[in-house]
Amino acid sequence: MPSYDSESSDGGDNYTETNVLLGYASKEPTGDTVSHLGGWPTWLDDKAAPSGALSKCKVCNGLLTLLLELNGDLPEHFPGHERRLYIFTCRRKTCRRKEGGVRGIRGIRIAKGSENKTNTKPASPAPVAEGRKEQKLLGELIFGVSGTTSSTKNPFANPIASNSNGKAPANPFASLSSTANPFSTTSTPTPQSCEPTKDEANSTLPETFAQKARLSSPPPPTQPPRPHEPWPQQSAFPSPYPSYYLDAEYETLDAPSKPQIPDNARMDMDADGSGGVGKEDKEAFESTLDKTFQKFADRVGQNAEQVLRYEFRGKPLLYSDSDAVGKLLALQSGDANAKMKVGWGRSGIPQCGNCGAERVFEIQLTPHAITELEAEEMGIEGMEWGTIILGVCGRDCAPSDVETGEVGYVEEWMGVQWEEVAKR
Repeated sequence: MPSYDSESSDGGDNYTETNVLLGYASKEPTGDTVSHLGGWPTWLDDKAAPSGALSKCKVCNGLLTLLLELNGDLPEHFPGHERRLYIFTCRRKTCRRKEGGVRGIRGIRIAKGSENKTNTKPASPAPVAEGRKEQKLLGELIFGVSGTTSSTKNPFANPIASNSNGKAPANPFASLSSTANPFSTTSTPTPQSCEPTKDEANSTLPETFAQKARLSSPPPPTQPPRPHEPWPQQSAFPSPYPSYYLDAEYETLDAPSKPQIPDNARMDMDADGSGGVGKEDKEAFESTLDKTFQKFADRVGQNAEQVLRYEFRGKPLLYSDSDAVGKLLALQSGDANAKMKVGWGRSGIPQCGNCGAERVFEIQLTPHAITELEAEEMGIEGMEWGTIILGVCGRDCAPSDVETGEVGYVEEWMGVQWEEVAKR
């Protein structure tokens, strides 16, 4: 049994609960009217859709289809920020396995007066178990739920329908403390001041990023905003995937244990009759194992119906470490031999193209999402990715040409790890 990242124990002997929030597709309403798998996108403001340029595949220029829309509000760390996260894909077979066929968008609206009221104090170190306890207490305080997988209430459901000023309901992801909450983050100053200075970065980023980031490297040049194109009419898009509500609970895993060898098991003699397994045979066997993929399969298999994994500023579960995305994200796993490029953060993800800040992991889709989305399709030429990873601006910046209080949209980084034919 592989070791588990971001894990904590609730004191039980039979399972381990982690800080990863898992999403499950549901045909029954869960109380969250925003987050959904498939279907059509909805916007923070019906009168302010993204630029139509974001609706197109970068490979064929055709219109994309929605995979996921998620309520991303984090009021504990981005007070006054409304966040919405989207993942789109091109359905054309010729665009598969090509960069730009999957795109991610972050919708953002920062309320007036909230620009400088963000929580920029870094989380103080605390044992995981202690942080997990704080996390549960916050969940009970804000939502009346325990925050554990045993809870019957859905963390995605937003039981608080609205607040006193009529704004959108708070995101349940924000119910975790900044100490142990993988969804917690530093927050955004005004777009004009979003580019971090060396001193500011050291004070606002968690230690693992601030100490290791090449803060002296110049941020990537920001791109001038493109002319706004109207978002195409719905009738112009391909038919959507079926729409599912999202249910959620924290990931639980079987407690690691030593494998038990059956009493009647016997080991074959090796070729020289010595009764042992030769060193060369062992090395040859181990070389055929894809340990990263096996870890992915083992961990996802324990909660096989999960369609997404959410852990803001956490670590994605890699499908492979040998493809382009896996090699980039090896930086985050502490590969001392990995070389950081200028304009790339220690997470292995390119810095925000809008403000130059560190990008962090937030969401990844898992293979069961394909099963759900293609449940009504009869063909076998469907999607063939292993996981889709979304990295977002760690400061939750807004476009520089969007006024405070207005809605803006920023394209974020997508990392797609494609299914290998041999693994299908």
